[in-house]
Amino acid sequence: MNRKSKTIMWIVIAVIAVILVSILMSDIIGAGTEIGINEFIAKIKSGEITTVYIDAYEATGTAAGGKQYTAIISSIYDMSGYESFINLLGGPESPVVNSISIELTDPNAGSIWSSLFPLIGVVLVALVFWFIMRSAVGGGGKAMNIGKTKAHVQSNLKVRFADVAGAEEEKEELQEVVEFLKSPKKFSDLGARIPSGVLLVGPPGTGKTLFAKAVAGEAGVPFFSVSGSDFVEMYVGVGASRVRDLFDMAKKNQPCIIFVDEIDAVGRRRGAGLGGGHDEREQTLNQILVQMDGFESNEGIIVMAATNRADILDPALLRPGRFDRQINVNLPDVKGREQILKVHARNKPIAPDVNFKTVARITAGFSGAELANLLNEAAILAARAGKKLIGNLELYDGINKVLMGPQKKSRVVTESDKRCTAYHEAGHAVLACLCKHCDPVHEVSIIPRGRAAGYTMTRPETDDNDVSYNKLIDNICMSLGGRVAEELVIKDITTGASADLQHVSSIARRMVTQWGMSEKLGLVAYDSDQPVFMGMEYGHSERTYSQETANAIDDEIRRLISSAHERARKLLTENRSILDNMSRVLVEKETIYTEEVAMLMKGASYKEVIEAMEGKENERRENPFKTATEPSPEHIVKESEEKEATEENKD
Repeated sequence: MNRKSKTIMWIVIAVIAVILVSILMSDIIGAGTEIGINEFIAKIKSGEITTVYIDAYEATGTAAGGKQYTAIISSIYDMSGYESFINLLGGPESPVVNSISIELTDPNAGSIWSSLFPLIGVVLVALVFWFIMRSAVGGGGKAMNIGKTKAHVQSNLKVRFADVAGAEEEKEELQEVVEFLKSPKKFSDLGARIPSGVLLVGPPGTGKTLFAKAVAGEAGVPFFSVSGSDFVEMYVGVGASRVRDLFDMAKKNQPCIIFVDEIDAVGRRRGAGLGGGHDEREQTLNQILVQMDGFESNEGIIVMAATNRADILDPALLRPGRFDRQINVNLPDVKGREQILKVHARNKPIAPDVNFKTVARITAGFSGAELANLLNEAAILAARAGKKLIGNLELYDGINKVLMGPQKKSRVVTESDKRCTAYHEAGHAVLACLCKHCDPVHEVSIIPRGRAAGYTMTRPETDDNDVSYNKLIDNICMSLGGRVAEELVIKDITTGASADLQHVSSIARRMVTQWGMSEKLGLVAYDSDQPVFMGMEYGHSERTYSQETANAIDDEIRRLISSAHERARKLLTENRSILDNMSRVLVEKETIYTEEVAMLMKGASYKEVIEAMEGKENERRENPFKTATEPSPEHIVKESEEKEATEENKD
C-alpha cells in the first residue's frame, strides 16, 4: 500500500467516525427526561406539556420552554393504543385534548439514521475489501501471492570451479552436468538422457551450495535457489502450489538449474507414522516427484539438492529418473585443506613464513566453512593486536578458537584450582607422549577456553579414515590421564574429568556394540552409528538383544575402561618426575607447546624449560618485526615425512 492510498483510507475512516459520533450525540441530546406515564399525563393536564408525539414504545412531550419529557408506554402498534391514551386525557371531546397537539408516529417508519446505518456498514466493508485487494495485487503485499514460489533467481553467476577447492573428484562428476547444459545435443544424438537431478550429500560446511552455484556459473544458465522450508506453510496446498510455480518459471528460462537446499525438510520418507496422507509435507513431496519425473518432461531443467541426511529421504525421490546422481561431498583431506586455505587467503595479507601445508596438517577434520572461519578469526586477532600481517600465532590461536572458543584470561582462578588443572592437563599430555598410538601433543594450556578449565590439544599426523584397536585403547588411556593425575597427586578427585569420562565411555561402548572389538561378544553389531530418525524408529523396539547380552556389554565396557585406568596409573607413577615438572611449568607459564613438551619428556627440569621459553620471549621483544613462528608444529610434518620415507625404503 502506497502513501496516497494510506492517506485516502485514513480520511474515509475519519469521516465515518465523525458521522457515528454525530449520530450518538444527536441521540443523547435529543433524548428527554424520562418520567412515569401518570406523571406525564398530569403534566399534560396542568398545561406544562403542549405537544405530544406517540410512537411504538414511548410518548414524547414538549413543554412550553422546549424541555422534553418521555414516558415509556406499552406497545401501541395500532389505533386502539392511541384511543386508550386519549381516554386517559378525558376523551376526544376533553378540553385537555383540544388544548394540545397530539401526533401518532408510524412504528414501521424509522429515522433517517436508521436507514443510513446499513448503508454506512456496506460502504465500510466495501472500502476495507478494496484496500486489501489493492495492497495484495498492486501494493506489494503477499496475501494473494501466497502460492507463488519464493525462489531467488540469479543469472550470470561469477562462481567457478576454481573457487571450489579440495574436491577434485566431485568437480569431475559435476563437470559432466555442465557439459549437459552447454551442449545437450552431443548427448541426445547418442541416445543419452540428461540427468534430471543431482543430490549433493555431505556434512555441513563442505561446500554443497557453492558447488551448485559453480555448476550454474560454469554453464552460464539461470540459477533458481530455494530452501526446503520455503515450501511448507500452515495452509494446506500452498507447498504444492509453490512447487508448480517454481517449475513453471524454470520452463520459461530453460536450460536452467533449480537448487533446493536442505531438501530433507520436505523430502522425508512417507508413511513414517508422523502425519496422515494429507499432510502438507507429503503433498509438497508428491508434487516434487511429479514435476521431476511425471507426465510432463522437463528437459533442460536440472534439479540440484543438498542434504546431510540422505538416509531419511523418501526412496521415490532417490530413484533413477529423479535424482539420477548422488555425489558425496566429504570433508577435505590434507591436500584439499591446503588448497581451501589458499583460496580463502587470496584477499588477506599473510606473513611470508606461514606454511599452509603445516596448517592443513594440524586441522584434520575441519570442513571448508571451518577453514574459512579460521582465517577470518586469525585476521581479527591480527587486527586486534595491531599487526599488518597474519602470522602463525594468529592462525594457531584461531584454530583453538574455532574448536573450543575464546580464551578467558580474566576468569579468577584460585591457586588450588590452578594446581589441580595443571596436574590434570599434564596427565593427559604425558600419557599422550608415552602411548605409542596417540597423536602428537601440540599444545597444553590451563587458561580456560569455552567451558573447559584447561585443555590438551593433539594433532593427527595423517587423515586416517579407519582407527585401529590399539589407537582406540591408547586414546582411552590418555583421556583418563587427568583423573589418574588427580588421584596420585591431589589425593582426591574432582568434577573436571566429566567430559573425559563421557568420551571414554562413548569410545568403549562403540568398540563393543558397533565395531566388534570384544572377544567375549564376538563379531556382532548390537548398535548402529546412524543418527536416529524418529519416523523410521517409530513402532520399533529400542533394543534388539537380550538382557543377558546387555549385561555382558556393560561388563566389557567396564573392563576396557578399568584396564586403561590401571595402565594410566602405572605409567604416570613411573614418570612422576615428568608429571611434576610439566605441572610446574604450566602453573608458571600457563601454556606450553610441542617443543616444551618434548624437552620435558626427554628429562629436562622445569627450570630449564622456563629459561628456554623466556629466552624466546626476549628474542621476540628484541626483534619485534620478526613474525613469531611458535608454537610451530613443523617437526610433526618433518617426522611424518621421514617416517613415510623410511617405510618406503623398507618396502
